[in-house]
Amino acid sequence: MNRVSILMYHQVGRFAPMRAHRANYCDQSRFARQMALLAALGCRVLSLEQTVAGLCGVTPLPPRALSLTFDDGYAEFMTAALPTLQRYGFTATVYVIAGWLGRRMIWRGPDPRRLRPRLLNATQLRALHAAGIAIGSHTSSHRPLATLAPAEQREELSASRARLEDLLGAPVLHLCYPFGSFDARTLALAAEVGYRSAVTCLQGAATPADHPLCLPRKAISFGDTLPGYAWKLLVKHAPTPALRTWRVHAALPAAGGGLRP
Repeated sequence: MNRVSILMYHQVGRFAPMRAHRANYCDQSRFARQMALLAALGCRVLSLEQTVAGLCGVTPLPPRALSLTFDDGYAEFMTAALPTLQRYGFTATVYVIAGWLGRRMIWRGPDPRRLRPRLLNATQLRALHAAGIAIGSHTSSHRPLATLAPAEQREELSASRARLEDLLGAPVLHLCYPFGSFDARTLALAAEVGYRSAVTCLQGAATPADHPLCLPRKAISFGDTLPGYAWKLLVKHAPTPALRTWRVHAALPAAGGGLRP
């Protein structure tokens, strides 16, 4: 079956050992080895535009297809991840919080061993866009969308897209749900606002069975060894029960039509 592994990263850099929030970190040396492995295996790193086109049957998906996504838009991406991506000619999508550009991350509790990381600013986003890295929306304020009233959800989705498009002078078509929080109303609103894809925290490989606004991913964690990384990439394709449920719930021929409440 045609499928794409959409890999979910958060912050790439150098970090002290940790027990909590391990899925939010990737050591930059380990990241470099992971990208080298992708190149050695002949993986095809697709943009999300190419991924969605392939999943919708517009274009064929190549073997070992994958997409790279980075949540939250950490400023350290510029030095810890971008040079490695450029070395191998890989593209990626960075999801940024439009209302927090240049600020420090504030949504998780304090950790005495770590400073709160700074987020990308407008100048850095323009530089990434010029370098061929796609900029996606992570909403305006990183609130869990499923907990919000429809009007608040719409504002989070539309205002963030408008601000980023004004900043970049280019369409912003890709969305990431903060905390993986969404419901059927969120998908319908995202379609109305004009997003072409949205990624979740549902675990599994993306296939043509997935709605473009409900795409699963594979989380890359601080503790992933290189064999473990390869296993996630090449072997771990089975959908979780939650993903199977959403595939039934949101099975539509195209984004935006007929979502159940």
